[in-house]
Amino acid sequence: MTSKQYQQLNNITTKILNLLNKTCISPAHISQIQTQLILHNLHFNTTIAHNFISACQSLGLLNFAFTLYTKLIKKPHVFICNTLIQAFSQTEVKLKQKSISMYAHMHKERIFPNNYTYPFVLKSLSDLKELKLGQSVHTHIIKWGHACDIYVHNSLLNLYASCDKIDLCKQLFDEMPQRDVVSWTVMIMGYRDCGKYDDALVVFEQMRNAGVAPNRVTMVNALSACANYGALDMGMWIHDYIRRSGWELDVILGTSLIDMYGKCGKIEYSFWVFQEMKHKNVYTWNAVIRGLALAKIGEEAVQWFFIMERENVNPDEVTLVAVLCACAYSGMVEHGREIFSWLMNGKYGFPPGVKHYACMVVLLARCGHLEDAFRMIKEMPMEPTKSVWGALLAGCRLHGNQEMSEFAAWKLVGLAPKNSAYYVVLANLYGEMGRWNDAEKIRAMMKERGLSKDLGSSSVEVEDQKDLVELLR
Repeated sequence: MTSKQYQQLNNITTKILNLLNKTCISPAHISQIQTQLILHNLHFNTTIAHNFISACQSLGLLNFAFTLYTKLIKKPHVFICNTLIQAFSQTEVKLKQKSISMYAHMHKERIFPNNYTYPFVLKSLSDLKELKLGQSVHTHIIKWGHACDIYVHNSLLNLYASCDKIDLCKQLFDEMPQRDVVSWTVMIMGYRDCGKYDDALVVFEQMRNAGVAPNRVTMVNALSACANYGALDMGMWIHDYIRRSGWELDVILGTSLIDMYGKCGKIEYSFWVFQEMKHKNVYTWNAVIRGLALAKIGEEAVQWFFIMERENVNPDEVTLVAVLCACAYSGMVEHGREIFSWLMNGKYGFPPGVKHYACMVVLLARCGHLEDAFRMIKEMPMEPTKSVWGALLAGCRLHGNQEMSEFAAWKLVGLAPKNSAYYVVLANLYGEMGRWNDAEKIRAMMKERGLSKDLGSSSVEVEDQKDLVELLR
């Protein structure tokens, strides 16, 4: 190449880079640039490739780059492959598969991956919950000698945790020669996500004893475990650590503290955290209203709901569940009816879901408006859930409506055939009504299905309480 040709090529390269870095770049430019890259053999230039892929990503045109570097160019540099895999790993779920396709292309063309390849491939596999493919990639990682890289190892932990394989995750964690804050946080998050809140807190305690300083993500996950396990002392220790460390209460951390205090029955502490926060969002308000609902302070929960609206914070589906649950806990029928009617009329921009109907059935049935509750169930645009029929049954038992109790109990038997409580309710109900033959048939049915008779009708009221709490989770 002559110096003149080199200068011309350098000028073209500069022009392309300048165009790629402009904020006003359009899809038409991408197509033209792709042509120029091939024409001048610039597609192997890693700097141009990085900028081209970034521009495609910003325009939602990553498939252009994918086609260029897999169809038109068979064997791009590993850096280019990694850049594409990273870009696809950060997209919406339906496009994440392309990062795995890019990895498969590397495998096919014998482009050897490096330790920067795997974290992004594993991120996509985690998001897609592709366990089998992930295990295949794990084999490749061991084969190519990247198993000792802590970033790759942490990504493997996240894969197994995301796929609900917490035992495999723990085994891998125990085998790690070194662990950092991400390693510990993934374990805490994994246990929290599968509902093993006590194990999450044990790992958090082990992390403290190991002298590893937590970060904000660690604390958010630990607080979530505290909230769901009722570990108030640990939650307060975390709050004190945040204060001593001088951390600002951002929206995520502050909301996590409010949620923890609300679920642990310290709603007054939630108010203090709320006042300390400089910035709040709908989730912050939801946490306060939910805490008030759990504390059965319905009037105050409704007041906070109205204040939230006056502050121009738009309620979401969770807000409405929380405030309707508050009404149900406190027997505030008229408030509940009014808020539900606003929801039905489209005031909040979304229709009522099954949880909103369940809250209203709980409210109406508890307060003796059984016909209204039954009518609401019949008018539901979706299939009623166990929570809905359970709420009606509990209300009917409370207010002595035997006919409606029978109907609701049979619905529950259909939805939860392994729950002996509903059979016991039916048998007891038939006994109260003098229908001894029917009661005996129910007992025979239980025996045939291998169900014990140790649960009484009181368990229905307990389940009603539990279902209402579950709506607030």
